[in-house]
Amino acid sequence: MRSFALVGALVAGVSLAGTAGTAVAAEDAVAKPAVVGATAAVKWGTCSSDTLAGVPADQVKFYSCARYRVPIDHDDATLGTIDIALLKRAARTSDKRVGSLFLNPGGPGGSGLRMPIGGQNIFQPPVLDRFDLIGFDPRGVGESNPLRCFTTQEDADEVFAAQIPVPLSRAEISGTLASYRDYGQFCRNNAGSLLNHMSTKDVVRDLDTLRAAVGDQKLTYVGFSYGTLIGSTYASMFPKQSRAIVIDGNVDPALRTGDGVEYDRERAQGFEIALDAFLKRCDQVGAKCAFSDGTPRAKFDELREYLRKQPITIPGGGTVDINQFTGGVSGVMYSPGAFAGLAEDLQALYTAIHPAGAQAQTLQGRPMKVLTPGKQGLADQNPDSPYISDDSYFAVNCADKPFKIKQDQVPGIAAKWERESPTFGRYQAFADTAACPVWPAKKDAYRGPWRAKTDAPVVVVGNFYDPATRYQFAQRMAAELGNTRLLSVDAFGHCILGDALGVDKAVADYLTDLKVPAGGQVFQPNVQPFETAAAPAQG
Repeated sequence: MRSFALVGALVAGVSLAGTAGTAVAAEDAVAKPAVVGATAAVKWGTCSSDTLAGVPADQVKFYSCARYRVPIDHDDATLGTIDIALLKRAARTSDKRVGSLFLNPGGPGGSGLRMPIGGQNIFQPPVLDRFDLIGFDPRGVGESNPLRCFTTQEDADEVFAAQIPVPLSRAEISGTLASYRDYGQFCRNNAGSLLNHMSTKDVVRDLDTLRAAVGDQKLTYVGFSYGTLIGSTYASMFPKQSRAIVIDGNVDPALRTGDGVEYDRERAQGFEIALDAFLKRCDQVGAKCAFSDGTPRAKFDELREYLRKQPITIPGGGTVDINQFTGGVSGVMYSPGAFAGLAEDLQALYTAIHPAGAQAQTLQGRPMKVLTPGKQGLADQNPDSPYISDDSYFAVNCADKPFKIKQDQVPGIAAKWERESPTFGRYQAFADTAACPVWPAKKDAYRGPWRAKTDAPVVVVGNFYDPATRYQFAQRMAAELGNTRLLSVDAFGHCILGDALGVDKAVADYLTDLKVPAGGQVFQPNVQPFETAAAPAQG
């Protein structure tokens, strides 16, 4: 999965287009869309130069931008409206155009606005030729009325500085839990009415309105990571408005919206599975992995336990502590292209606590590649500088994921998870599991039934060693939706589209011609970790 930057201002407009769909009946009584009959059409205009940063001059003609107004609450127009920011990359062969392809990168809170600009890194040429690629920032994200809990950057910095990723001491634990309570209070005071309308159900109702507003009778959609919850929710709420849906890096929708504590526990286990596979692969490839000498698993565990007691000083300046170590390793598990750099950093840390002659000398002055050492001091800032980030991550997760616990139970949960997931258990517990029990917004989410009664099967893509959305989640997604095809990939990393030619071709055929891929296929990535040559393409 590739990251996409936030963007600048867009232009707007309205006229008349298609019809928004009607949600199917659900266990929690999903309401009908507020807009019935003719839906106001998107009026496309020029994009700002900031939005199109990096686009070659001869390609600018393919892009247009808009803002589209939707209600904060699709069932209560009196709460007002927000604007959704959109960017379109027009189909390259307009005479063979199929329709629009909506994209979401995940998060929650990921900006999808500029995703079409990188479309060639994800999709095969037929997709670019025959679809308008449409990126958008979901409600509360980026350019779409960002949900903000703070009025100044200083308030945000004070709250976030107290959140320790891997709190070990009593003071760190209590301070982290208190910071989440403070965070919730800031949100209650400053976020406004949008705070209670940030669930995936709200995003999906926006998406159905956008589908109609661009003139499509049915939705064609590709979503990654959290975007798979958007896709599966849409297929369940609006099955007859679903044309072709591809979801890559899948959540388990029933578990995520049914039991947040268990979902996070199993998510920590997914990172452990990925880490163990990384260490085994390191051992297998030998000299190609800088951490392979000896037993990588034992060496890694020794490093982790050492860092739980004290940081490691890096020759040349800076230190690495348990928080930077855990967060850095977690981040690299998303991107197998960074595995070699991680291996070098792990060996450098191991050498730092086991200095031996020439090895120690080679470490002098060598910068870390992925585990960035911490520095003392903070950058100076102007007093009361405006807060320009958004707080959509917890706003969405805490609306969707029910946590039937009290916050004071979290330290015990963390200790339990740490025993079964020694690297990532505590790290995961002090994120959503610590924040959501004290989050102030109402828990208004779609919680099933998860049945894709769509005309075409939903295509579900899952990597065997995906850390953030473990392969078992993809299997469950496929089973829960029912009308699906599961494409499995013997790959590391989070999400795979654009990095496995066999999958990319199958997805292109499905999107363009509704050719449903055969079930039971296992694909290979283009490049395996610690390798530089592309693997043979497999179907």
